Amino acid sequence: MNAILGLLLTLQGGSTTLVAAALPQPTAVQAVLAPEPPVLDGRDTDAIWRLTPALTAFQVARPAEGAEPRLPTEARVAYDPHFLYVFVRAFDPHPDSIVSLLSRRDVQTASDQIIVMVDSYHDRRTGYEFVVNPAGVKADYAIYNDGNEDVAWDGVWDAVTRVDSLGWAAEYRIPLSQMRYSTAGGGTFGFLIWRNIERYTEQVTWPLYRTSRAGFVSQFGELTGLTGLVNPRRAELTPYLVTKHLSQPTDRGFDRSQDVNLGGDFKYGIASNLTLNATINPDFGQVEADPAVLNLSSIETFYQEKRPFFVEGKGLFTFNVNCSQVNCSGEGLFYSRRIGRSPQLTDTYGEASSPVPATILGAGKVTGRLPGGLAVGFLDALTQRLTGPGHATIEPTTNYGALRITQDYDSGNGSVGLMVTAVNRSLDHWSDSLLRRNAYSGGVDFRQRLLGNHYEVSASLDLSRVTGSREAIVATQRDAVHRYQRPDGALTVDSTRSSLSGDAEEIHFGKIGGRRTNFETSYMRRSPGFEINDIGFLRQADQQSWNNWFGLRFNQPNRFFQRLNWNFNWWQFWTTAGLPTERAANTNVHAELNSRWWLHAGATLGQLGSTFCDRCARGGLAVRQDRYLAPWAGIEGDGRNSLVPFLWINYWRGDQGRSSSLNLNPELDLKVSSRFTTSLSFDYTRNTSDTQWYDSFDDSLGTTHFTFAHLEQETLGVTWRLDYTFTRTASLQIYAQPFISKGTYTRVRELDTPRAIAYADRYRPYGDTAVTNNPGGFNVQQFNSNVVFRWEYRPGSTLFLVWSQGRENEAEVEGRNSFMGDFRNLFRIRPNDTFLIKASYWLDW
Repeated sequence: MNAILGLLLTLQGGSTTLVAAALPQPTAVQAVLAPEPPVLDGRDTDAIWRLTPALTAFQVARPAEGAEPRLPTEARVAYDPHFLYVFVRAFDPHPDSIVSLLSRRDVQTASDQIIVMVDSYHDRRTGYEFVVNPAGVKADYAIYNDGNEDVAWDGVWDAVTRVDSLGWAAEYRIPLSQMRYSTAGGGTFGFLIWRNIERYTEQVTWPLYRTSRAGFVSQFGELTGLTGLVNPRRAELTPYLVTKHLSQPTDRGFDRSQDVNLGGDFKYGIASNLTLNATINPDFGQVEADPAVLNLSSIETFYQEKRPFFVEGKGLFTFNVNCSQVNCSGEGLFYSRRIGRSPQLTDTYGEASSPVPATILGAGKVTGRLPGGLAVGFLDALTQRLTGPGHATIEPTTNYGALRITQDYDSGNGSVGLMVTAVNRSLDHWSDSLLRRNAYSGGVDFRQRLLGNHYEVSASLDLSRVTGSREAIVATQRDAVHRYQRPDGALTVDSTRSSLSGDAEEIHFGKIGGRRTNFETSYMRRSPGFEINDIGFLRQADQQSWNNWFGLRFNQPNRFFQRLNWNFNWWQFWTTAGLPTERAANTNVHAELNSRWWLHAGATLGQLGSTFCDRCARGGLAVRQDRYLAPWAGIEGDGRNSLVPFLWINYWRGDQGRSSSLNLNPELDLKVSSRFTTSLSFDYTRNTSDTQWYDSFDDSLGTTHFTFAHLEQETLGVTWRLDYTFTRTASLQIYAQPFISKGTYTRVRELDTPRAIAYADRYRPYGDTAVTNNPGGFNVQQFNSNVVFRWEYRPGSTLFLVWSQGRENEAEVEGRNSFMGDFRNLFRIRPNDTFLIKASYWLDW
């Protein structure tokens, strides 16, 4: 044995680090029953910590997978029927160099950290993260799908940290009631401990997490010996009181109102592994406003969900549509932003003072995972009817429902799933011809990992059906998602229909593991009648695509970089009838230098060969597209510094040089102190489009003219954020975003021979001088801000003080002001102000 070890040392050039890393390391630890709870003080002086064996075999996960860490780490684990106790000692010979930043809860900073991760179901797919830094700032997340994080999950648990001459230590007390598990199991949890050493950008784990392998939770070790645990059927009630003062302009002047609302959240463990969450009359006034945008396309803007009730557990309700390694843009069967949406008929019957958004009367969901690997999620929500002037309905009473079931098999390496959604509206004479009455969708999916988890194949089949009045179904066929009315398309509008059905299919195959290479190829199709936008999100039906991705990974540090990723992409899109709509190639590279700066660069060459835009004329003929080039680059500063710069540059050039776009996005993050951070970013775009959609006009003979114009547009958005942390439980956040976008139209033309090879032959001047002599433009001014003071005055109980402001103005001409002049005008507009106090109190029993 000694001879073999000596030979290995010789082959490795005398280095013992690589040999030690290659030896098998233990991946299981037995928890010790604590006869009495340890005192939570960040010290290991309690008797239980002297009796508990130490975990010491930590290894580097990043940057050099499997290497010996620079600094040693020890961990000990104990439990009793109600709590899990963990003590982690992070040794550091230079305690004054430990990076410790104060922030509010759940805000990740560039700090040293210790993360305790628990897979309480032991299903190798789900789990919980409990994060603490040396300043005692806590964060927690739920994990789903073997690696995705649910950032909205908030557990009620404790941790105390202490910096001393040996380094720093973290002592955890985690109530088992905050996790879900099966008492019928063998007393084993999945378990992993993660340590970040920020000044070295080194991450060490027990057991070793390998970045070269697929999955995250599936790599956890085991925590055994957990016997005698209580059945976690505990109830939690969080009632809250909200008082809100609103000040907003209306069509008749200016209005002020004062509202006082009661609401609450309820959580109950139906069984040891099933949880009921419910909310009544929820208020999300503390949630940050959506960013301002100006969307000149016919495709709906996608917004991230930020409301805690819907963000928590969202992974269980995820059923992607049109999502691959190449393109994935939020489309899916369930999009929770539909619940409590902006009233759909405000533009038809509403006014400036119409309610926004729709009121959620109540919502509930049941989530959990059964011992056999069956994951269940059921959600139901009811929104209130809203009215505008004359009591016209601007949003009907609506019920939303979603059911998601997934069964794992093969130790979590495979799964089959089902999702069903339903939307039912109570329509009246105001809304019957404008909205769909019922909408249903369903899907089945599966995935299977192959050949040692290095490869994966997955597929899905989705069905949809919407019903309503003939007018509503005609509008569905003609809308931006479907465009049945295209004169050169394979579809026709059927005015007798009272329903519309469709389907979607996807299949993916890829290499998901490996140290150096990964790839994926996928085929996706959506039929013309596929419609899920009542409760899901879909940009376009009548589409099929083939997407290919190949990635090179260089994750071992060398003298030039810490890690480098290089990707190659190819994608093609067609209509279901076979009309090619896009064909493009892309490459991009991302490198973390040894200075810890990041460099990013890439380029896309698109519309290769003959491709046609079937949506550009918005119901008109398909238009031939010309090749485009879109290079981009980005720089990110070292996040460990007090001053961190960012710069992103995007350029696009197409239409044979007639159209172009330049986007500059600089940002500067400043860490004034361990508790005070601020950032300022600018987003500037200079856009020249020679084929900007203008409008469609019907002449006296009933002929529709589809027109385009030359657009010169400039957009500037400024985003300022400030975070000040008074204590670990009290913080102030400020978010402000002024936004200006302005442009002028010239040279209005209409389609002539849209599929012509020569660009000039595709359009001809539009003959109506009432339009062409003064095509106009736009000047859109918006301002959104939130000021939020948050105080967690006791675990699980929070007080919010919020001031939100919105300003908006729009003109049909660009105007002569500079951006500074437009910003001055913006702040002269009378604002919509909301002042809110929200107090919640957490109870459990």
